[in-house]
Amino acid sequence: MIWGTTYLGIRVTNETLPPLIAAGTRFVIAGAVLFAVSTRRRDAETDPIGAPQWFAALVVGAGLIAFGNGTVVLAERTVPSGTVALIFALVPLWIALWDRLVGRRRLPGRVAIGIILGFTGATLLVNDARLAEIPLSGLLLAVAASMSWAGGSLFARSARLPHRPLVGNAMVMMAGGTISLIWGIARGEMTLADPDRFSTASLLALGYLVVFGSWIAFTSYLWLLRNARTSLVATYAWVTPMLAVYLGHLIADETLRSRSLIAGGVVLAAVALTVSAGGVARDDVGSDAGQERRTEDEAEVPL
Repeated sequence: MIWGTTYLGIRVTNETLPPLIAAGTRFVIAGAVLFAVSTRRRDAETDPIGAPQWFAALVVGAGLIAFGNGTVVLAERTVPSGTVALIFALVPLWIALWDRLVGRRRLPGRVAIGIILGFTGATLLVNDARLAEIPLSGLLLAVAASMSWAGGSLFARSARLPHRPLVGNAMVMMAGGTISLIWGIARGEMTLADPDRFSTASLLALGYLVVFGSWIAFTSYLWLLRNARTSLVATYAWVTPMLAVYLGHLIADETLRSRSLIAGGVVLAAVALTVSAGGVARDDVGSDAGQERRTEDEAEVPL
């Protein structure tokens, strides 16, 4: 539910703040504070933080934060927040497709149907957005964001992050936020960083994203990726898009086009079909004490 509100928060932040610099600042602040609070010297021997852990944080942060969230931020400059959220709902389908192509695992029939149905709905959604004269570049950025988020989610499940979940989450946020900051500076966003132009609404939205989007929602997501079935975690994609569409319409006056809602409904139905399907692949789940293999009757295609 909280994550469904962050799309609107990003839109409000974008109104007066440089997009990638604001996004990077959000995660660096959230990660640094969380790291300072959760890191204890007495845990250094049993759960060390070294080059392997920072490298894992860098890779996960790049996929989830820099090129996942960062690309969403860029897409929302020209695409309504609700439309971005509907496109982002493709994440479970990308994961299932990746599992088939790279993992070479047989997909159940329902998963295959769900993938076809989902991308059909995405095509309809993009086509309707184009009729509404929404730039194709922004729509493609939203698609790229969903692909990056899917890749980062898969890697995060077995990444060599610290066993302490808050420490690992903090490292991922700091690493991803730093990449976003570098990306924003490289794009020339420093010319947009004029404090006199920053609105109170944008600053409050940024604060909301730090507390609720990063500390609560993102931390919960990373913890769940390492401790719960991926198919269970992926059910967030049923909730966040429709809430984002409603809030965008209610608060930001974003247009609710009937064809977009129908196309979005097709995407969400495909996600529900795909996530609910069982499979033959093993879905290993992490824990604070290390990785534990689930029993055979729990095995399923990771989504």
